Amino acid sequence: MAHDIATAPLLPSSSPPRRNMFAFLCAALASMTTILLGYNLALMSGAELFIREDLGLTGVQVELLTGSMNLFMLVSILAAGSIADRLGRRCTLVLANAFLMAGALAMALGASFATLMAARFVTSVGAGFSRVVAPVYNAEISPPSTRGVLSSLLDMFVNVGILLSYVSNYAFAGMPMHLGWRVMFAVGAVPPVFLAAGVLAMPESPRWLAMRGRHDDAHAVLMRTSDTPAEADLRFREIKASGGVWKEMLASPSASVRRIFVCVLGLQFFQQASGIDAIILYTPLVLQKAGISSNTNTVLAATVGVGVVKTCSILVATLLSDRLGRRPLLLASSGGCAVSLASVALALCVAGGSRATAVACFVSVLAFVAAFSIGLGPVVATYTSEIMPLRLRAQGTSLGTAVNRVACAVVALTFISLADWITMPGCFFLYAGVAATTCVFVYTQLPETSGRSLEDMDVLFSK
Repeated sequence: MAHDIATAPLLPSSSPPRRNMFAFLCAALASMTTILLGYNLALMSGAELFIREDLGLTGVQVELLTGSMNLFMLVSILAAGSIADRLGRRCTLVLANAFLMAGALAMALGASFATLMAARFVTSVGAGFSRVVAPVYNAEISPPSTRGVLSSLLDMFVNVGILLSYVSNYAFAGMPMHLGWRVMFAVGAVPPVFLAAGVLAMPESPRWLAMRGRHDDAHAVLMRTSDTPAEADLRFREIKASGGVWKEMLASPSASVRRIFVCVLGLQFFQQASGIDAIILYTPLVLQKAGISSNTNTVLAATVGVGVVKTCSILVATLLSDRLGRRPLLLASSGGCAVSLASVALALCVAGGSRATAVACFVSVLAFVAAFSIGLGPVVATYTSEIMPLRLRAQGTSLGTAVNRVACAVVALTFISLADWITMPGCFFLYAGVAATTCVFVYTQLPETSGRSLEDMDVLFSK
């Protein structure tokens, strides 16, 4: 039986200021629940090559199966805030893992387009819960000194899942057609069991404990997740002073709350509208268009390289978010995305079997995922969760994530059709324009938040 780490003794109040390892472990466990989000989302990029032939699916059916997960996630994303406030952050994350396990098994056993879509829906419910609740938990458990690092763990684990999906595509591609893609999905049913056990060993969010009137428990958790006892007392007072939710958020928001929502919804939209899912979900198609190779194994091996670069680049944001600040990373990231996406488009314009242009396209794709992963990937989740007032965070994160998933779904569901209409280079020129607009938005609208307490955000955004 797992030992509940919430029952361990508190550190003595005389202990010196430190970077809190306990808070890091809690945030890491919560963030790991998003590994299966990345895994299931990106697995289709390679699995669809085999599903299409095994089950005889049409191109439209494949596009729906690949992109529908983002739309299906809206069901749990919009409900996650209220459910997390009612059941608690931990229980909601356990529920997410249960859906993820069931969805993976259902995908592995699916025998038709209809059953696969139903399984995709079950998986999406779990993915939506984890996508909303994990960043909320991380923001509420993290001390200000390391909130950037701890919040960025979320995107790092999403990308670990994406990388694992690419490795899975490549590793099982040699199996019989009817079996290989099923094993790819079945592998995803194992981690949720262990992750759910780990989540149950975490303490509950101090914010949720205070909401339920369990103030002593909330203060005890804060003592263990703050850098100093004085900081724990301050965070506890701030939590007790916070109040009620939807009316302030939607009916009569203050000027600072309105500005915060513009920043949250704008960032969540621009993150996905810049076309990252066109690369994540359709890397084999883009690389084949560039002339890399028509050989399936070669293309799948190249996607592993994309996943490795994307995952490693996240470490830059993880290490520098609290040192350099959120704003510089977002500016560098969006500017880099605009340039690299334009490079992808130009390379595709001249791609015609030339090895040089194929390599140029592949390098541009790597540059894009690297640029995205140093800022727009991990920092958006950190920034949007920390600027949201404590009393509005769960519901506000739900709305922001819903906008994010809608934008993601539009990109995923329209890429093939859009490429047929305006050509694939045209798609990437369009995404480059969105990335450039994102850079302007960050420069003109977003103040720096690094090192600020969560309850200081109202003051910052009222200026």
